[in-house]
Amino acid sequence: MAQFEPQNPNYDAEVRYRFAQQPYNLSIGAKITDVKPGRVEVVVPTRPDLVQHNGFFHGGLIAGLADIAGGFAGWSLVEADQGMLTIEYKLNIVAPGLGDELRAVGEVVSRGRSIIVTRIDIFGMRNEKPVLCTTALQTLKVMKLPPELLHEND
Repeated sequence: MAQFEPQNPNYDAEVRYRFAQQPYNLSIGAKITDVKPGRVEVVVPTRPDLVQHNGFFHGGLIAGLADIAGGFAGWSLVEADQGMLTIEYKLNIVAPGLGDELRAVGEVVSRGRSIIVTRIDIFGMRNEKPVLCTTALQTLKVMKLPPELLHEND
């Protein structure tokens, strides 16, 4: 992974704060397990309402988890008054998502002034070993946050 310098010295706290402000993240039971500049790891434990008819994690959940992990990897590099929006992402589900949890690792591949590209790998567990189930690429647009969304206004 390339080395990136965060623009916000409080990037770890900011990423965790912004993550906790998004109801979808909380509704699926997602938790951030690691934050580094340009890298975020997110885990979602299995639940009956998150799997499809064959018992695998639902593809929609996998896609959402990729978007979350990549987006927050990008957020770890921006200034305190910036956020981002996903422009696009493409994912390939290469094996069924199964096991006790899914673990998504989002890493920044390229950091431009207004565009960030991330790669996300998502792993399920098979026989207590991580198995790659999905790989994705994502493009993010860096944007100024409106004043009412700045962290200092809470």
